[in-house]
Amino acid sequence: DVCGTCHINATCEDKADGTGKVCNCKYGFVGNGRTYCQKDECQIGAQKICGQHTTCHNTHGSYYCTCLSGYSPSNSMAVFIPNDGTHCQIDECRVAGLCGDGAQCRNLEGSYECSCLPGYRVHGGTEPFQPHRENASCRVIDCSQPAPAEATVLLSVTGTMHGSVAMFSCEQGFVWTGGDNSSVCDADGRWTEPGLVCETLCGNPPVLELTERVWNSDSTPGSTVHYYCKEGFYHTGGLNVSVCNKDGQWSLPTLSCQVDCGGPPPIPHSVILWYNFSTVGSRVVYRCNSGYRNVGEGNMSVCTAKCGPVPVLANSEVVWHNRSVVIHRCLRGFHSWRGSNVSMCSHSGLWQKATLRCIKKPPITELLVLHEKCVHWNAEKYEEDTQSYKQVTYMGSRDFQKSFHDKGKRFLSSKAEQVGLCLNLLPVTNYSISITALSARFTATISTCTSLPPPAPLVFYREFDSLVPTLRLRRLANTLDPISLYQVFVLPIEGLMMFDCSDRSGNIKSPGHITALIDVRHVGAELNFTVGDGLFYGGFFNAPLKNGRNYYIILRAVSQWKT
Repeated sequence: DVCGTCHINATCEDKADGTGKVCNCKYGFVGNGRTYCQKDECQIGAQKICGQHTTCHNTHGSYYCTCLSGYSPSNSMAVFIPNDGTHCQIDECRVAGLCGDGAQCRNLEGSYECSCLPGYRVHGGTEPFQPHRENASCRVIDCSQPAPAEATVLLSVTGTMHGSVAMFSCEQGFVWTGGDNSSVCDADGRWTEPGLVCETLCGNPPVLELTERVWNSDSTPGSTVHYYCKEGFYHTGGLNVSVCNKDGQWSLPTLSCQVDCGGPPPIPHSVILWYNFSTVGSRVVYRCNSGYRNVGEGNMSVCTAKCGPVPVLANSEVVWHNRSVVIHRCLRGFHSWRGSNVSMCSHSGLWQKATLRCIKKPPITELLVLHEKCVHWNAEKYEEDTQSYKQVTYMGSRDFQKSFHDKGKRFLSSKAEQVGLCLNLLPVTNYSISITALSARFTATISTCTSLPPPAPLVFYREFDSLVPTLRLRRLANTLDPISLYQVFVLPIEGLMMFDCSDRSGNIKSPGHITALIDVRHVGAELNFTVGDGLFYGGFFNAPLKNGRNYYIILRAVSQWKT
């Protein structure tokens, strides 16, 4: 009896075709009429139970509401039940471009508001805003080109928009002594102030012949050096002070010192005719006393200058001289660090000594490349140097890609004896890296090649019972094709094998040998290669296999980019 199985909230009714009875849920309930009949809250009406601009969805024992297209729930949840006051409102933010370029829209109760995205800032109003009401908009933050600070120069800049970075260095004549050398375009449209500190260093003060100096070894702007004549010389005029100016140069002192020969030597039985001048070139005439006569060859003495022996410089030798000019050079095993290599005999009778300094070790030693991206070296500092300043430049090229070039420059200040710096080197590139010690004007260079794993072929292990097995190789296209190749090795299965991978002799007496070299550019998506066909591949002989022996056939992928 069908009617006896109807649900309590169902009625038993005749079928429309008159073929029998059927259970139908009562009004306000939904279900199959037999096992369950539940309330259909949505029959009350979507607008009554869910509110305006909604769709009602009935579920087992409950229901839920969603907003119609163009509307959004006030609680920002896609599915809701309005018992907490949630309702559907117009979603103005669905309108594309409502807030304008560079802005984001936020839906509000009966309204909306706009704010600027990162990299933009509001123009003609304040955030939040409505562009149609306040005439406000978002504009790209542009800091314009950065202006170098005093004593600095702009090295590079990534752009002028928000987040762009500018790099600075010290002008020539100034030294980077601390601080960060970068500046960033901030959200206010201004470049942050770089912390770069550039100081003027005048170095050693000028050398004046025939003088000594009083100096406290300070070479910063405003420092002074006082000069005075050496013993045996006298001051004939000129300024005796040198000042380190803001341009990193010492002002030129003009102090002049001349030789003083003193009184002329006496000669017995003679008188001296002299004007009391004892400078270089002064003359004295002798005349015999009454009753004596001159038996010599002359009666005049001249005050002259004699420079004496050639000056000696440490760790150097003289390569040429003519009594007034001497040229020096460093001994073998020593390096010219700084200074002039010429000594000159002055009219004062003293050598104007060369300032050449010869050192045993260069400023940069044991230069090497680690992990194909970092350079490491030992930094030698001498005497007054408390800090070394290095310039690192690198240039990269590819033999298989002639149009490719990669270059960069970095500046480094360090007090360390062992210095390391990692560079952003690209793969598959031949690089030349130069380290320059700016204070010593010395450059060391090293070359390196960056690598990349070669494209591997897709090979499946298989066993063949044939003297001429055919290998089926499949691969994917790769950008390294111009520099890649495959090598096919034949190895008998009999312990450890060693052989030369570059041997093209085709000597099959060797237990193991390379039987083929295949240029990847000439390989399609699939290659069928027959081992032992007696042909030459890439200059290698594909020797026939011997009957009754077992072999390994090995495929090796190789990439070469440095010739």
